Amino acid sequence: MRVILKIFKWILKSIGLLLAIIVLAGLISKIFVPKPIAPGELVDVGDFKLHINSAGEKNNKPTLVIEAGAGAVGEYYHWLSEGLKDSMRVVRYDRAGIGYSEIANSPRHPETVVRELHQLLESAGESPPYIMAGHSYGGHYIRIFTQLYPDEVAAMVFMDSSHPDASERLKLPKDPWFLTPMYKIGAVLGDIGVLHLFDKTLGPILWAPGLPEEVTDRMTDYTYNGKFLKAYIKGDNKWGKVLGEMASDANDFGSLPIRVFSGTGVNKDALLRRGIDPEHFIDERKKMAQEIAKLSSQGELFLMNCGHITMFTIKENADFINNEIFKLLDVLGIE
Repeated sequence: MRVILKIFKWILKSIGLLLAIIVLAGLISKIFVPKPIAPGELVDVGDFKLHINSAGEKNNKPTLVIEAGAGAVGEYYHWLSEGLKDSMRVVRYDRAGIGYSEIANSPRHPETVVRELHQLLESAGESPPYIMAGHSYGGHYIRIFTQLYPDEVAAMVFMDSSHPDASERLKLPKDPWFLTPMYKIGAVLGDIGVLHLFDKTLGPILWAPGLPEEVTDRMTDYTYNGKFLKAYIKGDNKWGKVLGEMASDANDFGSLPIRVFSGTGVNKDALLRRGIDPEHFIDERKKMAQEIAKLSSQGELFLMNCGHITMFTIKENADFINNEIFKLLDVLGIE
């Protein structure tokens, strides 16, 4: 019995020593790693600054404004910007606390977030008309933006966007109780440099297939501290229900041109492991995408054989979306 206790104590001491070494290494790396420099600029929107990265010359065409998914960063939409910037203005930005943007102290009510984007566009010298493009949760935000500023929006693009009733209709299981505590632990690890050390040694946590190396290398910037996870807990995660309710109320856009892109590529085995019926999941997702397209009399749906992220991180998929955006300009009567 004494031998077992000694072994157990030795294991605990070894684990403690290993953790201490990891923390120390993280703190040392934080001292010597230079503070990230954001591409684009940080713009004051009141009590904090938001990161905006604009590309392309201003002209007579609408400006494409990309609203990222929950916790997502502007870098994910690299190929959309690259494919369009020679013909039109493209704006990517990071919501408060995400990516290069500073964290906000005010509650992250969806209308507050949308008005901050509007202020950002004005302060950065961008001007309507806009084509609002939303990915995932970003689809909710662009519905609210268009409802608040209808005269400034020329068209809407939904990229595998969330549906207000998705959780119930897809029969998604609730998030495990330990998820938020894990995010909080991750935020602490970010503040002491451990996440950044992990990124630098094992590769970026936010890596996505198909993006150029110089883009994925910049993604290590987002784990420079714990701001990224803190912002997600405070914003997209906490206010998700309210965001869906407000998007549900923004449900009639008349004849505003709408284009909906829905990825059909799903991992059936992964769904089964979560207790989700894959066939029901696929069928219901298609129905919800059709419903989003019907928010306008000029809505069209495009089904793409791709995943939720690879829809735009793979260049060929992004090119398909870009081509449809070019066609959208023709619909708007703009050459």
